[in-house]
Amino acid sequence: MEALLSWLAETALAEWVRLSRWGYAAINALHVLGISLLLGAIVALDLRLLGWRRHLPLRELGRLLQPVAIFGLLLAMTTGGLLLLADPNGYAEMPLFRLKLALIALAIANALLLNLGPGLAKATPRRLRLAGGLSLLLWPAVMIAGRFLAFVDG
Repeated sequence: MEALLSWLAETALAEWVRLSRWGYAAINALHVLGISLLLGAIVALDLRLLGWRRHLPLRELGRLLQPVAIFGLLLAMTTGGLLLLADPNGYAEMPLFRLKLALIALAIANALLLNLGPGLAKATPRRLRLAGGLSLLLWPAVMIAGRFLAFVDG
């Protein structure tokens, strides 16, 4: 793994990310946009899963918000990977970064278990509440861990 990270740090793209003030800023702005789209859509859907605004049809709300959340996730992951290039070895050594990756994996697994399992339309109310509650804990925890990376060492 260390060899891969060292190789990544030496690529032309990694050098550009490290040295380009505007490039890094643009990637960072797109990362924030991805996170905003993801969390905005997920929080609204999760609140509905928990039972808020029951008059809104869950299936239609899911069809509206899930593609936005997926696009936000893909944008955040792509730009996050680019930001990682600024210091791959440094990030890999940070326990907080590893925690962030673990939280992302758990949050994605939670969504996949619901959607690839019963789905929004066929899940029990208990399963919907569980998925929504876990999501409302995990995604903000990912965001907080990511934000703290800029301010803590190690």
